[in-house]
Amino acid sequence: MPGGGTRRLVIDTATAACSVALLDGDVVLAATHELVGRGHAERLMPMIAALPDGGRADSILIDCGPGSFTGVRVGLATARALGLGWGVPVCGYSATALLAAMAQGDDTILAVAMTGGHGELFVQRYSRNPLTPIGTLASLLPADAANRTTEETIFGSGAEALVAARATGRAVDLLPDAAQAWRLPADLAKLPAQPIYGRDADAKLPA
Repeated sequence: MPGGGTRRLVIDTATAACSVALLDGDVVLAATHELVGRGHAERLMPMIAALPDGGRADSILIDCGPGSFTGVRVGLATARALGLGWGVPVCGYSATALLAAMAQGDDTILAVAMTGGHGELFVQRYSRNPLTPIGTLASLLPADAANRTTEETIFGSGAEALVAARATGRAVDLLPDAAQAWRLPADLAKLPAQPIYGRDADAKLPA
């Protein structure tokens, strides 16, 4: 993510974690990451207020999902309100992109699996160097996800369920962390600040 010497407030409420960070380029000035379950609405503003200068920044970056419907809406509403009040731009990124950026390893292709709704998993594959999504986000039952992923290591909150469904591979349990948003390539950190629900009827992985 480009720096430009400007401060950016990052908000991530798309999962059971609630995290905020104040970044200056790739430097983390301050950050907080908590597991809150469904308590995003109660914790988010106090966490932002505890940042230096109350989190005041030149721009805002928000996790648009997929993930918790309520969490995503809370984060987006807060980001939009702060952006309007401060007169600064608000951009988004996807939760799967941040998880892919956080994923450690030498794999040229990696897969992210997040816990979704109705017993399904949000699955997205990425290539590294540069980090680029492969195909589209899919919401799949674990058995279907197992049949469509061949990567040895799966990253994300749904990794264990996917690996268990295919009985092979390694699961790395990860939740998005706002403090790691500096790892995002510029083109993956300028999405419209709109929710990504991940359950489009035609969303599927490439065959």
